[in-house]
Amino acid sequence: LAVKGSPARLSKEILKDSLNIKNRIYDNDKHIKAAVNWLLAAQRANNDCGVAALYSLYNGWHASYSETTGYIIPTMFNYYHKTKDANIKKSAISMAEWELKKQMPNGAFPGAETGKNEFPIVFNTGQVIFGIARAFHETKDVKYKKSAIRAADWLVKAQNKDGFWDKFDYLNQTHVYNTRTAWALLKAYDATKKDAYLKAAAKNIDWALTQQLNNGWFMKSAFHEKQEPLLHTIAYTIQGILEVGRYLKNQKYINSAKKAADVLLELQRKYGSLAGSFDENWKSSVSWSCLTGDSQMSIIWLRLYQSTKNKEYIAAAKKINSYVKSAQDIKSENKGINGGIKGTYPIYGWYAPFCYVNWAAKFFIDALMLEEDLRIGDKLS
Repeated sequence: LAVKGSPARLSKEILKDSLNIKNRIYDNDKHIKAAVNWLLAAQRANNDCGVAALYSLYNGWHASYSETTGYIIPTMFNYYHKTKDANIKKSAISMAEWELKKQMPNGAFPGAETGKNEFPIVFNTGQVIFGIARAFHETKDVKYKKSAIRAADWLVKAQNKDGFWDKFDYLNQTHVYNTRTAWALLKAYDATKKDAYLKAAAKNIDWALTQQLNNGWFMKSAFHEKQEPLLHTIAYTIQGILEVGRYLKNQKYINSAKKAADVLLELQRKYGSLAGSFDENWKSSVSWSCLTGDSQMSIIWLRLYQSTKNKEYIAAAKKINSYVKSAQDIKSENKGINGGIKGTYPIYGWYAPFCYVNWAAKFFIDALMLEEDLRIGDKLS
């Protein structure tokens, strides 16, 4: 599928980014299709129907990754409904089938990237629920519903009485970005109408709001305590709160998400990007941009535009989408690069350096498809 990383390829990408040589921008559909094709290549990479976590310029494709394959599934189903391409639906279902094989006896999903030393992780389990709940919605096959119930029951059992998860999570630390796990519980609730899932989701968001500073920033939003939080995990936090707020029609939650999103609106840079990480004063120690986080913020701003019709949101989202499109190479002969999205721009930033990651492609597709949906909707209204 792709030539493994080589010094020549590595040097070329480093030079291209250091000189800020961008790629030609096309219409959204062309960029979406290229990113979907990259995900399909990532799915074929390991012959197990999961999606390879990333393509590294050093050593090629990595193992399939349960967490992100989980939330890629809804993206593929959404693309199938736009294109009516049966192969896309088949791809999404095969991802869901792979996830069923990855589920652990206790109902959780593993956090390890490979089949060795697998251990249950709260966040990863939540993200897989997005996929298996959607597979149930699309196919009505009860095995997916049963899997979602087992996963959601494990999450409820693992939740602290105060609403957060303080065990079975990445690096054994408490993370406010599990608001996205709370949102996943609502997907399980949709499939089951089990009140425990609804209550657990709201309980987590209530706790998350206690972690928000007056300036909108969230404590415990980094992977580990000494790290300046990535835009990626900050955006996870905001989106989880926003979507739970929208679902429950809870204005307090929505206002919390909006407060943080509005700060980032002011911090958007001239050419559309945001800094890759932010401290508690919304200052950044890095000049590179986290492309995953950029696309996530586009989605958040577009969702806020849907609610408020404030055109600042849609303008900012379009600007950031154009920026990420310019970082996507859809002409490369290397299928590990063509259509993929880098961890950072330039590619040598400290987050997933020299890699094209599947979660960046997922959020990029989601952002562009939502922009297209709103463009068509606004035209019709």
